[in-house]
Amino acid sequence: MNDFALLLLYQIKYDEANPIFEQTLALREKVLGKKHPDTLTSMSNLSLLLMRQGKYKEAESIYERTLALREKVLGKEHPDTILSMNNLGGVICRQKRYIEAEPLFRQTLTHRKAISGEEHPNTLTCMNNLALVLKNQRKYDEAESIYRQTLTLRERVSGREHPDTPTSMNNLAGLYQFQGKTDETKSLFQKTLALRETVLGKEHPDTLTTVKDLATLIPTQSQSSG
Repeated sequence: MNDFALLLLYQIKYDEANPIFEQTLALREKVLGKKHPDTLTSMSNLSLLLMRQGKYKEAESIYERTLALREKVLGKEHPDTILSMNNLGGVICRQKRYIEAEPLFRQTLTHRKAISGEEHPNTLTCMNNLALVLKNQRKYDEAESIYRQTLTLRERVSGREHPDTPTSMNNLAGLYQFQGKTDETKSLFQKTLALRETVLGKEHPDTLTTVKDLATLIPTQSQSSG
C-alpha cells in the first residue's frame, strides 16, 4: 500500500496518494504503535506529500512530530533522524523562514559529516542546502565558500560530467548573479550550459533553464555597458 502511494506521489497524482498515505499511517499506528519506525516512515511520507501540495504548515507540524519521535526512539545520530531534521529545515525554507532553517541545516550537516564523511553525496546535499539559506540571508561570503567547497568535492568525487556537478556550478553562478558579479556569472553559466548539453542533452529542462539564465543575463550586460 505504501509503495503504491509513493509511486502515485512521484507521478504527481497527489489526490490519489493522499488517502492511501493516511490509511497506511492509521493502520501502522493501530497495529505497530505510534513510535514504531515504520509508523514514523509513514508520517514522513505524508509530510512529503503535503509539502509537494504546498500545504507547508501541515507538513511542518508532522515533520516536527516525526523528528521528535525519531530522536527519542532512534537517537539523534540515526540516519532517519538526520533525514527528518533536513526535511523540517526544507519545509521551513520553503516558507522563506531562512533564519529558522539555518540552525537545522547546520545541525544536519554536522551529523552528516560525522556519520557519512565530508565527501558523501548526502553531505554535499546538506552543504548545498545550508549555502542556499545563507544566500537568501545575504550572507554571501559564507555561502560562496560552501558552494565552492561543494563544487570542488563533487568534481572530485562524482566527476565533472555527473549531473550534480553542473548543478553546483549553476548554484554558484546564481550566487554571483545575486551579488551583481556579471563576468563571473556569465562564465559559470556558460560552463554549466556546455556541461548540461553534454551530460543531459540540449532539450533537458535543466539545460533549458541554463539557456534562459544566460538569456536574461545578456540584456543586463547590454544595459550596464550602454
